[in-house]
Amino acid sequence: MTNSRIDHLVIIAASLADGVAWCEATMGVTPAPGGEHALMGTHNRLMRIATVNYPRAYFEIIAINPARPQPQPARTGRWFDMDNAALQERVARDGPQLAHYVVNVPDVAAACKSLADLGLDRGRALKASRMTPRGLLEWQITVRDDGQRLFDGALPTLIEWGDVHPIAALPESGITLQSMAVRHPRAAELSAAHEAIGLVDVGLSQGPANLAATLRTPRGLVTLESRGL
Repeated sequence: MTNSRIDHLVIIAASLADGVAWCEATMGVTPAPGGEHALMGTHNRLMRIATVNYPRAYFEIIAINPARPQPQPARTGRWFDMDNAALQERVARDGPQLAHYVVNVPDVAAACKSLADLGLDRGRALKASRMTPRGLLEWQITVRDDGQRLFDGALPTLIEWGDVHPIAALPESGITLQSMAVRHPRAAELSAAHEAIGLVDVGLSQGPANLAATLRTPRGLVTLESRGL
């Protein structure tokens, strides 16, 4: 399969206001506007973090949208485990958290089949969209019916964009992704999954579950970790 690349990091917040305040305090930057996702009852703020090694990478702060909190249509669980009680409790207690990441694949159906051949159900590829000032963004993204991320968030969600990618409209943020590393007690299974989808530029090691994204920011190097969330 053609290489898949990091598309975006997922930071879950109790509210977008919390996420913006955390981003400003942690990295010294205010994230750009994002949009609403009626499909999941969520909304987001975004930041460009692209580099030569991560050419289309961005940073998503996402929260349940209090104005339209119910997914349309109704579903068991929204994406990224956002309805998981333990995740919600930790975010409420400790603030916004790096919880997951999404990789861009050239053919999401083929990538799903490659994972299914390993016995991994990454979920169906749902069609989603949102309007932006530059026009309609359209994509297909894998979401399990129960919303689970799998492997403590270490198995990435898969996304295939339409003609337009959101990074095209994002200004330079002053933040760049330097490295992304995954650690998990089931590293051998994750390694096989990474190979099946052709994932590159993500380090992988054996150990307690963790995602670690190191970013260069106006406040210096900042490493965000999931710590088994």
